[in-house]
Amino acid sequence: MRVLVVEDNQRIGQLTAHGLRQRGFACDRVEDLAATELALACSEFDAMVLDLGLPDGDGLEWLRHHRTGNLPPTIILTARATIEERVLGLDAGADDYLSKPFELAELAARLRAMLRRPGRRDNVVIEIGPLCFDPARQVATAAGRGLVLSRRELGLLELLMRRAGEVVRRAQIESALYRFDEAVTPNAVEAVVSRLRRKLDEAGVGHRLHTVRGLGYILADERT
Repeated sequence: MRVLVVEDNQRIGQLTAHGLRQRGFACDRVEDLAATELALACSEFDAMVLDLGLPDGDGLEWLRHHRTGNLPPTIILTARATIEERVLGLDAGADDYLSKPFELAELAARLRAMLRRPGRRDNVVIEIGPLCFDPARQVATAAGRGLVLSRRELGLLELLMRRAGEVVRRAQIESALYRFDEAVTPNAVEAVVSRLRRKLDEAGVGHRLHTVRGLGYILADERT
């Protein structure tokens, strides 16, 4: 699950992003609304954690203005803690509201719960033949047996399963698996693919993952 943290306080932002990464989230952090809009235009995020008091505007007004757009599910994280302020935040388009100070464990749990809510497309368990992926729980199985995968391997498998039967290009994989501030070595994607393929081989389903030379990778969409 890739999360965008919008927080201008450097210490809080760094601690929040670090804590979420330790709990299995891929996490990018920006410090103002201009950078938020740029990040959302460049990459896809599963969720957003939004502070309200930002240097270039009020997060509440920004959210209200953009709520009819294609925003990811959003948790407001702010020091504004009264009931009236919570109501304003939820009415402005937030999916959840958490006041500072907060516990990272609770924020992570709220993010997971938000993606389990009925009606969300991402809540649907993906099945491709014997492969099964539960996005909300971040659990993958092959023929009913659990696959032990790293965060990036899980992210790659989810991406390939969502686009089963289509070629997924290297640049798309980089965007999904790596943060903006992470240096991506020339063979980083190939290394993740290799590790995932080995584990799929061990589970007896490695034949479904193919390399399309010069283009990318494809997971065979064989519904059997």
